[in-house]
This record gives sequence, C-alpha cells and structure tokens, in this order.
Amino acid sequence: MKPLNADLHCHSNVSDGLLSPAALVERAKANRVDLLALTDHDEVSGLDEARQIAEAVGIRFVTGTEISVSWGDDQTVHIVGLNFDEHHPDLVAGLARVRSGRDARAERMAAELAKVGIADAYAGALKYVNNPALISRSHFARYIVERGFARDIKTVFEHWLAKGKPGYVSHSWAELTDALDWIRMAGGVAVIAHPARYRLTPTERRELFVAFKELGGQGIEVISGSHTEAEVREFAGIAREFGFVASRASDFHGPGESYIDLGRMAQLPPDLTPVWEVW
Repeated sequence: MKPLNADLHCHSNVSDGLLSPAALVERAKANRVDLLALTDHDEVSGLDEARQIAEAVGIRFVTGTEISVSWGDDQTVHIVGLNFDEHHPDLVAGLARVRSGRDARAERMAAELAKVGIADAYAGALKYVNNPALISRSHFARYIVERGFARDIKTVFEHWLAKGKPGYVSHSWAELTDALDWIRMAGGVAVIAHPARYRLTPTERRELFVAFKELGGQGIEVISGSHTEAEVREFAGIAREFGFVASRASDFHGPGESYIDLGRMAQLPPDLTPVWEVW
C-alpha cells in the first residue's frame, strides 16, 4: 500500500509564509499531499479558508498551529498543536495572549537593527505582513534581503536575527505547561517542532523532552524539512525511548525560502507510530 503523504507543519501568509491558505493547499494538492495541517504561528484564522479548499480538491485536512514557548535560559521552542477545536475559548485566548507581544518586540528589533546601519526596518518588515499582530523575524529578514544586506533569508538569520546577533531581541512567550494545556483542552495533540533547530545542549534538550512528556506532550517531529539523515535517526530514537508518536513535516514557508517543498520529505521509519494514528 502506498505510504500516506502527510505534511503536518507549514505556514501561510496569515503568519510568516508567502502563500495564502488557499494557494498553499493547492500547492499541496499539486505535490500529491494526502493529509495536511496548516500551522501558522500562534494563529488559527487561516484554517477555515484552507479547510474549504482542501475539501474541494480532496485533501484530508486537520487543524494546526505552532505555539511559541519560552524555555530555559532565553530559549524559544515551538510546539505544534494538531487536530484540535480551533474555536475552543482557552486556546483562542491563549494564542491571542502570545500574539500580543509581537509588535512591541518588532519595534525593539528595528531599533537594534538601526544601530548597525539597517534603517527603517519596522516599516520595511510591515510591507511583508498581512496582520501586524503577527510580525516576525521572517518579515524583517525579507526586508533585509530586499535592501541588499544579505543574499537570502538563512544568511539574515545567521548574521542579524539569531540569538546573540545585532537584531535579536529577547522575548517572553507562552510557558510550556500553558501551551500544552491549551492544546489538550481543545482536544488536540501536542508535538515538539523541528527539535534539531534549537540551540540547546544535549542535557538541556533531554530536559525539554522529559518536561514535555511529564506535562502530557505526545509527539515529536522526526521528519522535518531542516533535519539531516543523522538527526532523523537521533529523533527516531527519542520517539522510541519516550514513547512519542512521530510527525512528518516540511515546515514550508514559501517557494525559494524553505528547506523542502510541501510533501517532499522522506517517510517516517516504519517502526514508529505516526501521529495521525492517534486521532
């Protein structure tokens, strides 16, 4: 039987993606995706549009969001919620609370970038934003590329926007326990997004997995667009050890900006339980 082509982490222009929810789903259909979740950052307002198009083109659709979480010593990790009730009041209120700090952080980022010669970054970033409440580092990165300071988004993050770089601004996001509670109360499944991306020591990373498990977290992205083959093997081992279900995800943001296109990832190791088997 043909393996399910599931992509359970991607972004539309409701947050920091390039495509509308409808265009994103149409691209997924062209790439023969069978099961899709739209996981915009701290937001669910694009889900209805995506769902309608998915139903029209014959893609199975599940709700999703990617929640920003503060962890440890000024670290940000992302928790993907899947297959939940997007109208649940606790989830809706929690996501609104997380979003509320983005604009103030963006103003501080612009001030820091101005100190190193990148002027008008706030106004420039806003040109790429549909909802100012969801302004993010990706929007600043697009403006910095536009200005000619870097050749691509990855280079911008490496030189200006990652922790310790001139445009990085510390910010307090959701607590891990809160994010997991919102997803659980809305009937969803919580998954650690792209675990290899976090600048954590092996001890810190293990502490994250232990806390996530103890607080009711269920899954981990074993396959992610940014994961190497070695990292896939590592996190498959973590899934086995902790009893996590495994997710498969591109983390697609748009053509030319992403590690991999929608639905073009490797399949999960066959001995792991896919996250979609728990709903």
